[in-house]
Amino acid sequence: MVFEFAESTERPVTIYQVAQAAGVSPSTVSRTFSRPGRVSIRTADHVRAVAAELGYRDELLFRSASPPRHRTIGLAVSDITNPFYFGILRGAEAQAAKADYTVMLIDAQESVTQERTNLDRLLPLVDGVIIASSRMSDTLLRSIAKSHPTVVLNRYVGGLPSVVPDTSHGMKQAIAHLLQLGHSTVHYLAGPDASWISGMRWLSVRAAAASMGFTAHRVGPVLPTVEGGASAANQIIARRSTAVICYNDLVAMGLMRALIHKGYSIPGDISVIGCDNIFASDLLTPPLTTIAGPMGVLGDTAAKHVVAMLGGAKPQLSAPITIPVKLIVRNSSGPCPPRR
Repeated sequence: MVFEFAESTERPVTIYQVAQAAGVSPSTVSRTFSRPGRVSIRTADHVRAVAAELGYRDELLFRSASPPRHRTIGLAVSDITNPFYFGILRGAEAQAAKADYTVMLIDAQESVTQERTNLDRLLPLVDGVIIASSRMSDTLLRSIAKSHPTVVLNRYVGGLPSVVPDTSHGMKQAIAHLLQLGHSTVHYLAGPDASWISGMRWLSVRAAAASMGFTAHRVGPVLPTVEGGASAANQIIARRSTAVICYNDLVAMGLMRALIHKGYSIPGDISVIGCDNIFASDLLTPPLTTIAGPMGVLGDTAAKHVVAMLGGAKPQLSAPITIPVKLIVRNSSGPCPPRR
């Protein structure tokens, strides 16, 4: 028995067919595969899905990535008015400059919608991205990493290189400090629910408190601002708290100001601890005890990894890159007062 194999006459799918099915121009299809940075995330995902359904195969998919074209790295932050990001920006700029890159900054204004819109507009202009304290979903962050070398900062996303402060160690130091001062209960004043680092700080507070015989309670969420901290003062008073660890220094500042305005002494009645050691945390009255993360190192490390990936290095994905932190003791924390 002889089998005859006829040569297939089926023609390969063209970019014009993909463009018609996707409702975009042929040039958009071409850029999706050859210059993905010039197409928005939403459009690129749509074009790729249509192309896959039609069986379109572009040879550029199997070539190495194109060399950088812009010499620019994007840095997206959740709120540009938060001094926490000042050091991160400086650290990223210094490291980028060593490799002849410029950093372009965008502000999400604590809005998922604004963050995604700004990133869609930024991506065509940059070679790689650092995304700090993102409020977007893991899925959206991974979609960005499909077209650009991406490092996530102050948050861990599985499958992406991530740089985070050592939250667990920092909270252990804070709880041990309060234990030495005679406290047995601590309240954690939480930041936004969408904040990964706020969730990790609460988990770390709870774990450290349990290991040292403390009782831990969560209050919030509140906005990550001075006003957010002030808004929680009545809850802290109603719970008869003697010690509060705040989501960040801005929240701690707002809480302290509101408590003092209501006639409470810091730390005579309530001890307050912040996070981040931002500018002016030592200029308060009293100066703020805080868990200090080296912001410059965070930005420097993130930029270093983006530059390395742009040069062809494989990203570190097995675990987040952890940056050490330390407790800085000032006058906002003191001995536990007698029961009122």
